[in-house]
Amino acid sequence: MNSVRKEIHIPGPPKTPRRPVTDNVHGTLIVDAYRWLEDGKDAETVVWTKAQNERTGEVLGQLPEKDALAKQLMALVSRDFVGTPVFRGRRLFYTLRQAGAEQAVLCMRELSGGSAERVLVDPNKMSDKGLVALDWWQPSDDGSMVAYGCSERGDEWSVLRVLDVDSGEVLPDRIERARMAGVNWEKDNTGFYYCRYPKPGEVPPGEENYNHHLFHHRLGDDPSADPKVFGQGRPKEEFYHTTFSDDGRYLLLTVTHGWSSSDVYYRDETAPAPQFVPVVVGEQALFQDGKIVGDTLYLLSNYKAPRYKVCSVDLDRPGLENWRDVIPEDPSLTLDRLGICGGSILVGGLKDATSRLYLYDMDGSSKREVPLPMLGTVSSVTGQFARAEAFFRFESFALAPAIYRVYVDGSGAPEIFLSSDQPEGVRPIVVQQAFYRSKDGTTVPMFILQRRDAGDAGTRERPRPTVLTGYGGFNLGRTPTYSDSVIPWLMNGGVYAVANLRGGNEYGEDWHKAGMRENKQNVFDDFIAAAEHLIGKRYTDRAHLGIWGRSNGGLLVGAALTQRPDLFTAVACGVPLLDMVRYHKSLIAHLWCSEYGNPDVPEEFAWLYAYSPYHRVRKGIRYPSVYFYTALSDSRVDPLHARKMAALLQEVQAETGSPNPILLRVESDAGHGSGKPVRKIVDEQAEMWAFLAWRLGLDIS
Repeated sequence: MNSVRKEIHIPGPPKTPRRPVTDNVHGTLIVDAYRWLEDGKDAETVVWTKAQNERTGEVLGQLPEKDALAKQLMALVSRDFVGTPVFRGRRLFYTLRQAGAEQAVLCMRELSGGSAERVLVDPNKMSDKGLVALDWWQPSDDGSMVAYGCSERGDEWSVLRVLDVDSGEVLPDRIERARMAGVNWEKDNTGFYYCRYPKPGEVPPGEENYNHHLFHHRLGDDPSADPKVFGQGRPKEEFYHTTFSDDGRYLLLTVTHGWSSSDVYYRDETAPAPQFVPVVVGEQALFQDGKIVGDTLYLLSNYKAPRYKVCSVDLDRPGLENWRDVIPEDPSLTLDRLGICGGSILVGGLKDATSRLYLYDMDGSSKREVPLPMLGTVSSVTGQFARAEAFFRFESFALAPAIYRVYVDGSGAPEIFLSSDQPEGVRPIVVQQAFYRSKDGTTVPMFILQRRDAGDAGTRERPRPTVLTGYGGFNLGRTPTYSDSVIPWLMNGGVYAVANLRGGNEYGEDWHKAGMRENKQNVFDDFIAAAEHLIGKRYTDRAHLGIWGRSNGGLLVGAALTQRPDLFTAVACGVPLLDMVRYHKSLIAHLWCSEYGNPDVPEEFAWLYAYSPYHRVRKGIRYPSVYFYTALSDSRVDPLHARKMAALLQEVQAETGSPNPILLRVESDAGHGSGKPVRKIVDEQAEMWAFLAWRLGLDIS
């Protein structure tokens, strides 16, 4: 098996002028030859991007694997696929990607009377090209109203609308700039609290993507006159979330500062002049999933408990000294979600990166584990204090998502309430969990997926094409989740590995902190060690090993590419961060300084510059083949990163005479990934996996 299975014509890349700009950053001189490519609207950049797209299309268009993969992927995605559930009143709301539709729709079912499913919001009717997406939605407490946000071309800049569920009428209320609005309805449904971003001109230039402030809207009022409730004069990077107590008396406000700390306030809405009262402010810890029952607040927190605990707070005496640990920290379990339902506490947690679900009495006693179908992921829980039933969404690598119902007053197993259509004709997949040692001796887990009949690693006659992926950041773990796009790779004999790198939440806040800011190199070391483990255990070899990551995962594979170019044959790098010296200057990226560090601070610049992939490219080195993909409507990570890195690597490859192509795809009608229509998902994934199959030598049939 050769690492390059087919000989195809690879035209040279478009000519890219070098126009060096020299910066003195804290005494370090940095030459950037491709600064001009940062301006995506410049006419020359537009022409250059078009030429790159045409070249990528010409190269990958010669691969029969691309059409074969597109056909297989379209068959997989052309079926019903359920999303996150929300339980309100006697109604269950959920998203559903229906077979043949480009976008997911919002549905509702009555939980009594056996009523049929109703489609409430269908973005497929808002664009004949499938370019309008449902970003978020929030029902009222009784389930009679829904606020929802839609955006176009994946830019995620939602427009908030309101639907009367019973009549089906969309009300005249329309609020722009409502990205991640966090709507929280008042109990009488006359209005709601929400967050929105300022319009251009309302704040200094460049701050329109920040200042996510809290407002109150009364139905029928002019949104431009909505009173601002919280945020004025506060740091522009803060993010706000609200929730009401069950009786509507208390409004709870959570203020997050990056991904490691948050503050909590509450307000008594029955007071003559309601004011926010601090519950906890200024602690370097997270306080989340707040639920108020009566006069008691329940919080999930890692305060003096890196693996998290559940605390109760008497709102009459909210000081930390009066808090009680209802569910103490468990050193073997990382709690990751909290629900209150049926007079019980429902908590989810992770053991070695797989989900567990438990029920407790309100005082933390009488623990009972809720049995789950297999090792997998509980991605959401929803319930109500007065209802004895709760719902959760569960999925795994080999099991498409389903919504389960569990009764909290019994010991029975959960029952499937709604399920996705399972893919047909898929041979059994075996999932192994390996534990390996990173550079500093830390034990790191990794999931390894392959077709059941592929054979044990040590008995194979030849190494198999293998793709390794990871993320490692922002307190986000890589637990077992279902992905249609991976199935064809596995069915055709490939191996797929997911490394649970530091920087995620798999083992709590200590694990997160060990992979952020000055410790970010640990993440790359963990990833490189995962690759070496796969080779050492004879799953694959360097000639058949590829890596893939997107967003922060794009930074991950970019760092691995530049630090160990000898270890991989192919790299797929999606919507990536790559210039870590200037990343904070574009779009919303200044928000991430709490996770990565701020290049404007000398000490933090040193961390970033040490691993910044764009600045670690070296002349004279033959780099692996790389496929960059990004999108013009990405409102999170600017496509400038992929453009500049592609140009630089193309220059270096040309100088060394390397036959390994550096390809760039820039999508015009898509964003960071959220809201992408099915046909564009299929096109993107078919092209990426065809590239990997070509370079790693996997037959696709």
